[in-house]
Amino acid sequence: MVDYIHKVLQTQDRFTITLSGGNTPKKLYLLLATNEFKNRIDWQKLHVFWGDERYVPFTDDRNNAKMAFDTLLDHVNVPKSQIHIMRTDIDAEASAKEYESILKNYFPDAASYKPQATSNEQPPDSRLTTHDSLPSTFDLTLLGLGDNAHTLSLFPGEEVIHEKNDWVRSVFIKEINMQRITLTAPVVNLSRNIAFLVSGQDKADAVSHVLLNDYTPDLYPAQVIKPVNGELYWFLDEAAAMRVKK
Repeated sequence: MVDYIHKVLQTQDRFTITLSGGNTPKKLYLLLATNEFKNRIDWQKLHVFWGDERYVPFTDDRNNAKMAFDTLLDHVNVPKSQIHIMRTDIDAEASAKEYESILKNYFPDAASYKPQATSNEQPPDSRLTTHDSLPSTFDLTLLGLGDNAHTLSLFPGEEVIHEKNDWVRSVFIKEINMQRITLTAPVVNLSRNIAFLVSGQDKADAVSHVLLNDYTPDLYPAQVIKPVNGELYWFLDEAAAMRVKK
């Protein structure tokens, strides 16, 4: 990750990253905040976003942004004007619209991009596209995976899984009885690099379902994450990977 950030900043003056909540990303943020790593990144050039947020106050320990500040952002010198939290101090719908506006100002070329539909409704296959002809959004998007195969706030059976136009949605997740704000597949799939960070035996079934089962995103929502102009990586510990055969 350090090397990739350095490489990108050789050719452009900013690096855009989307952070994730959860215990596995938390370990990454704590590591990046150590002296071994934090002095190897030009934090002044980072622009920080979030993949989703629980609609709870910033002071609530469940808030994804709070976790990232506590573990990383309070310990490095990213300019505050370049850190874009999903607001929970205004109406959730208004927050989603505000966040989408911020993203479209950052990525105007991607905002006008319309992916080609496919017959089976699967996301476009990046192997069938000319990368140089497509716009991109984030330089790096970090994602987690729930034990029910959800990622972002795309939970099984929720219609937001199939969102084709809006980049940000306010959603009420019945499964957990909570309002959330989330990025959707269209904006995430235009990332240059997407990395799932997954650990623990309790995620092993979800990993195998997403990677090995037929495309059924209503059951396994993380399957909708398939970059059209970039690369997709899975970083798994042995426990999470135990059901995935080589």
